Amino acid sequence: MIRSFLAIEIPLTVLKRIEKVQEELKTSRADVRWVNPGKIHLTLKFFGQIEESRVEPIVESIEGPVHAASPFPLQIKGVGAFPHFKNPRVVWLGLLDSQRILAPLQKELDDQFERIGFQREDRPFQPHLTLGRVTSSRGRDDLVGTMEKYKEEDFGEFQVEGLILFKSELRPAGPIYTPMRKLAFSGLREA
Repeated sequence: MIRSFLAIEIPLTVLKRIEKVQEELKTSRADVRWVNPGKIHLTLKFFGQIEESRVEPIVESIEGPVHAASPFPLQIKGVGAFPHFKNPRVVWLGLLDSQRILAPLQKELDDQFERIGFQREDRPFQPHLTLGRVTSSRGRDDLVGTMEKYKEEDFGEFQVEGLILFKSELRPAGPIYTPMRKLAFSGLREA
């Protein structure tokens, strides 16, 4: 059995900028379990524990949508929180998809996964990058105050070139993500 998920990898240059913001958010001394910046990614589907024999059917089911898709830009903008900005449980960075490609692509992938026996996501897709998970109310007001400074901040744009199917191994020092398959977009945009 392997634990796996499908995601978009974030370029190192963007992760460096995210790391600086995360460092400032940490000055609030709030009880937050911060995500290691090198592990931040955009999850499109979390499969959980699956048999290794299911990897090939997953890859085959998405080859069509992936090969039809063209690279597209995503903009990282604003710090936010679930369930609410003033009562954060998850602190995140927002993603803007000016070409409106990501949500339809995620829905098409979810349709494909449902056809091969994976349950459809029960909540609407909200693209975000998780920075950390709040573990208690200690320091929350300071955290929210620091987040406020970055509510509308533009953290840059990057080009999404494809998707990666990762294996996730949970370890005491934090998860280890290993790419199992890289699937590049190969569609061409009309000029």
